[in-house]
Amino acid sequence: MKFGTVGTGWITDAFIEAAMETDTLVHTAVYSRTDDKARAFSEKHGVNHVFTDLEEMAASDELDAVYIASPNSHHFHHVLTFLKGQKHVFCEKPIFSNLQEWEEAYRIAEENGVFLFEAMRNLYAPNFTRIQEGVEQIGAVQSMILPFVQYSGRYDKYLAGEDPNVFTTAFSGGALMDLGVYPLSIAVGLFGKPSNAAYFPVLLDSGVDGSGTLVLEYPGFTATILCSKIAQSINTCEIHGENGTLVFENAGDMYHPKVLRNKGDEVVELSADDHPNNMVYEAESFVRIIETNDTDAYERLKTISYDVLAVAENVRRENGIIFDSEK
Repeated sequence: MKFGTVGTGWITDAFIEAAMETDTLVHTAVYSRTDDKARAFSEKHGVNHVFTDLEEMAASDELDAVYIASPNSHHFHHVLTFLKGQKHVFCEKPIFSNLQEWEEAYRIAEENGVFLFEAMRNLYAPNFTRIQEGVEQIGAVQSMILPFVQYSGRYDKYLAGEDPNVFTTAFSGGALMDLGVYPLSIAVGLFGKPSNAAYFPVLLDSGVDGSGTLVLEYPGFTATILCSKIAQSINTCEIHGENGTLVFENAGDMYHPKVLRNKGDEVVELSADDHPNNMVYEAESFVRIIETNDTDAYERLKTISYDVLAVAENVRRENGIIFDSEK
């Protein structure tokens, strides 16, 4: 399957490296707004087809699918352009700014007979399956805490008076949308959409959240999600049950999952193979679902994507975090 890329940042580099480890994805095209940047990126990855016109790229026969890693606020326009060109789309998280965009895009995807995926890499990793198995071992869940607290170098630029994309409403930024969606997707992937959610953000002068605490209510327990781009943590995640505690490292990578028994010192290691670039698993999954037309898996992923965005949109609006595209 031939794929192109939109975006020239480190995350695109990582996806290309992951795709090259599959037997089915071939990188054939690059887009950037400027010719110099597009050509430099294409030379870096040995790609011949360079585009600075999005419509032209979407109409090209040189790609069957596209990976989009543009700024959050651009996702909707970019995704729709390629869906209308009948290209499968892998869009980096958060897939859209709000549910209105989500619903329109998935309608267009269905009309054009193509697949649209949110590249939420943790949901595709084998360790997510191990964590599901671990939840079954710890008994009735009592509570959980899922942190993703990671200091951003771009915060230094913000403090110096600049306007990095991730810290602006213009680009649909903020800690919840950038990092909080990872642990939120784990909670929704494991337990479904919460019955209630409340967010307690630390708001920046730019109008977005630099950090925040998201509390999810489920029958019998609550989940606490900590997200921040202005602080740092070791990011150990814990799910507490009657019979034990499920522990894993980092909500994005979910490394080294294990169960600690409540009685005794028994530790049950759950780890699958920890690939250093777990985007490999999402790349393989995208292709498998498309080639086998696995609509069951596709609908499950769509539901998680919808529910995560529904929670995120609702709690940020409750706190007055409104993106420019919504004003």
